[in-house]
Amino acid sequence: MLQDASITRVNTEIRCFIIFEANLIIFINNNLRYLQTIMSTTKPTLPKGTRDFTNEVMFRRNYIFETVKTAFECYGYAPIETPAMENIQTLTGKYGDEGDRLIFKVLNSGDYLSKANIDENTTSKSLTKQIVEKALRYDLTVPFARFVVQNRNEITFPFKRYQMQNVWRADRPQKGRYREFYQCDADVIGTDSLLCEVELVQLYDDVFTKLNVPNVEICINNRKVLSGMVELMGATALFDDVVIALDKLDKIGIEKVKEEKVLKPLHYLFYILF
Repeated sequence: MLQDASITRVNTEIRCFIIFEANLIIFINNNLRYLQTIMSTTKPTLPKGTRDFTNEVMFRRNYIFETVKTAFECYGYAPIETPAMENIQTLTGKYGDEGDRLIFKVLNSGDYLSKANIDENTTSKSLTKQIVEKALRYDLTVPFARFVVQNRNEITFPFKRYQMQNVWRADRPQKGRYREFYQCDADVIGTDSLLCEVELVQLYDDVFTKLNVPNVEICINNRKVLSGMVELMGATALFDDVVIALDKLDKIGIEKVKEEKVLKPLHYLFYILF
């Protein structure tokens, strides 16, 4: 009787498995047909400024990331990660007006418009403040500053950290410029020693050397020098805008930079600089 019961149970399990397997195959085939129907009527695309990476590319990227990571850790930097999203107030006001416009904002969940106060005076900017509380990180620096403030009691200073994660910018996609890309940051906080600056230069050089990248020129700038020059020109209030405009030099050239609206009163500054 026990043997018969065992056989009956096994047969039942086999039948269940066969039924389950058959249903699974039907489910997969139905989904494949559905996908084929969609792809035949709608060409699959990516959002502008984003990319897929094939396995061949990923092997190369991972090699680079592992090389950078190894160098960071050899110099005593510890890894951290922060969320893809931050509270909108954490990010805004840190990059200037132009930077704020390039932040990817995340709409509140649910029926967000029902909770908004909309009248004839409502603008897109004032509406955004009511329906957006979060945004995708624009870079890794501001989230790191927030991380330090929140975890200052658990951090030993000076704190050397590295972070390797995606960032997002609502920029106009063009060759070499993407809306989603990867950043590898290393920073030291809690010291004003210039030895840390020297070490960072050595770190950069070490990474490029290990990657066998030839003819690398490491340029060093100091915001204090630029700040002093802008102060002498009586344009301290425009410092952030001047920095943003100068950042475009390599992309659009000096003549186009001079045409930037905010810099028109400061042309003499550029004649001194260049």
